[in-house]
Amino acid sequence: MKTFGKRNWWILILFGLIGQIAWSVENMYFNLFVYDTISTDLQAITLMVQLSGVVATLTTIFAGTLSDKVGDRRRFMAWGYAIWGLTVALFGMISVQGAMTLFQLEEGKAVTVALVAVIVGDCVMTLFGSTANDACFNAWVTDNTHESFRGRVESVLSVLPLIAMLIVAGGFGILVEAIGYQILFLVLGVVISACGVVGLFVIKDSPTLEKKGSVKDIFYGFKPSVIKQNPVFYLTLCLMGIYGIACQIFMPYLIIYMKTYLHFSVVEYSIVFGVAIVLGAALNLFLGVLSDKMDKTKALYIAAAVMSAGLLGMYFMRFEDHTATLILFGVAGFIMIAGYIFFSALSGAIVRDYTPEKDAGKLQGVRMIFYVLIPMIVGPLIGNGINQACGNLLENAGADAMTTAYIPAPEIFLAGAIATALTIALIPVIRLVIKKAKGKIERQEKTDEADANADVA
Repeated sequence: MKTFGKRNWWILILFGLIGQIAWSVENMYFNLFVYDTISTDLQAITLMVQLSGVVATLTTIFAGTLSDKVGDRRRFMAWGYAIWGLTVALFGMISVQGAMTLFQLEEGKAVTVALVAVIVGDCVMTLFGSTANDACFNAWVTDNTHESFRGRVESVLSVLPLIAMLIVAGGFGILVEAIGYQILFLVLGVVISACGVVGLFVIKDSPTLEKKGSVKDIFYGFKPSVIKQNPVFYLTLCLMGIYGIACQIFMPYLIIYMKTYLHFSVVEYSIVFGVAIVLGAALNLFLGVLSDKMDKTKALYIAAAVMSAGLLGMYFMRFEDHTATLILFGVAGFIMIAGYIFFSALSGAIVRDYTPEKDAGKLQGVRMIFYVLIPMIVGPLIGNGINQACGNLLENAGADAMTTAYIPAPEIFLAGAIATALTIALIPVIRLVIKKAKGKIERQEKTDEADANADVA
């Protein structure tokens, strides 16, 4: 497989972008929806993020293995997206007033019921989203790409989350004010479901995909023998785990921080996101093409340093002058996003390069443990711990809410910068293992060539 093909590019962009928009809504606007309409308790948001990470990982392990067993990514992707959209549409129906009316509860108890409903609803949404996107879409990409052009594909994939963030953080903020959460989630759900229906007609599985494995393969990626055979794959996942923790320390609280701590309006934080993301995406599309011609592991040093520098800038960029804060926070955000997307593209390409081709599906769950589960449990735990420790209380929250109604603190960016810098310690280990693996292959090739020459003689 030397070319990706126009059909596959369209499938990748459509399903990749719609999937990332859905995840961005979950990661950013579900949090803001809860904060604005149900409760300002950041602990509830933290719990929602953590449980979603657990569900996403377990789902991907089972769904990825099952798609290998039946030799079918297409139907899992298409039907998964169709139902995923339905769950997103229903999410906006949850409200405190609805709980009060339906169960005849007083407001305090209705808030608790609504919080339980949104957390459960988020987990159900994640169940179908992870089946469709995390397990089967990612396995489909691995099935249909080759090492010779995987960097380009991965660079496009890594830009899609930023485009999704641009659409969600910018456009959705304005739409929420115009039409409200309920209609917005309904429209988004319809779009996601329509994408799934289209998938039934346009997606084609790789001709090399075979029915392989059994239910026992759920544990395949955790076997010591498999880990020993694929050291670069697992070490790069560890790297992604640290990077993911760094992102999740600040990402769930980013919009809330800009809105409550920096006092940015919807239009202002939309502009900040928009400029930073467009510039970051353009830069990384160029870097993605270069990454196929360079040592990806060396480039990881640059990506980590740039992201850390951007996060440090976001920590310091808060001044009495509102305009200065807006502009300089946007500059720091661009630097952070440039490093963020470049690091994601490089590490993602390395993971795909060292994923055993015949076992892509059953290894997606292992990937999710490091990409999602560990980051989404540990990251928000650190971030929310910092928010609580700093104790920045929400203005005009009322006396009864003062124990829980606090806002994100700038120190979450400082912690994210430190965590990102820690990834640099693991890069030399990965480079050493790759070097040893290549040396072993070269020695084996020379031995095979010598044996072949001896046979001829």
